[in-house]
Amino acid sequence: MFDPLFDLGPHASFITISYILVVAVIAGLILWVRIDYARQRKDLAELEARGITRRSQDVGGQDQG
Repeated sequence: MFDPLFDLGPHASFITISYILVVAVIAGLILWVRIDYARQRKDLAELEARGITRRSQDVGGQDQG
């Protein structure tokens, strides 16, 4: 059925399922980070639109150091 290069022996189903789960978890984490990043940017834009600035900036917009 498979090329001998891919012969995983009697544990083939466990190995395959493990790899599929790892890929799914990593994809889920990437998706979660992208969604959270977009939400944080939206929240920051809303705060800045209301006139709330970052604490690291003074009135002139320069960093305080």
